[in-house]
Amino acid sequence: MHNNQKVVTRITKISDYEIEAVRKDIKNIHLGVYPPNGRIRISLPLRTTDDAMRLFIISKIPWIKKQRESFAKQERQTKRQFVSGESHYLFGKRYILNVHKANQKAGIQISKRTKLNFYVKPNSTITERQKIFENFYRTELEKITTDLITKWEEKVGVKTREVRIRKMKTRWGTCNSKNKRIWLNLELAKKSLKCIDYVFVHELVHLKERRHNERFIKILDKAYPKWRQSKEELNQGILSYFEWGCKYNPKLKELLN
Repeated sequence: MHNNQKVVTRITKISDYEIEAVRKDIKNIHLGVYPPNGRIRISLPLRTTDDAMRLFIISKIPWIKKQRESFAKQERQTKRQFVSGESHYLFGKRYILNVHKANQKAGIQISKRTKLNFYVKPNSTITERQKIFENFYRTELEKITTDLITKWEEKVGVKTREVRIRKMKTRWGTCNSKNKRIWLNLELAKKSLKCIDYVFVHELVHLKERRHNERFIKILDKAYPKWRQSKEELNQGILSYFEWGCKYNPKLKELLN
């Protein structure tokens, strides 16, 4: 979940699986299977041979199949049309959308903790409505970043210079350890606060330890003892129409066993 340089990417096929292979300046192999359709991505140290990669993938075929089966069973949202009656999520809670067409400033208001009043112009398109929702989610996430910083920096023992929100398709969060900057996925606005805590703490720990090693786990355990439950909730939640996911790390799993 941190930035690397010297990246070489290519698509390869192993055991009937199409795999995105990325070679970069890292020490360990990282394998990811992403929702909603089980896209496979493997990150490799620059010197890893094709034969070594092939053997590693073959050894993980049962796990890959299991992950894809899990995604197939998960509840999924259809593509959002942003019309009255639709379900939308904010911080893990389900809301019903009420669309109000009026020639006034577009926006979203929470009503009675169960509904979202959505004010749009009569001829607004789906793309325009989606943009309004993205701005709403961005604003809501930005509102809690100060609380995240206050809550977790002291527990982790590190300071971040800046927290930004952006759309990402394969990561819940990322960071730049050199500049002490953290990015959170815009999609996190739909997840529970516990899930957001986990992602934020995960990235804070990376500011102290870049790799998923024993030291990383030790810091994470001390700062957020219940992070495993939050991580599980994050990965088992409702899959949205878009391809959001959390990178799987075999090294991390090995350290947890």
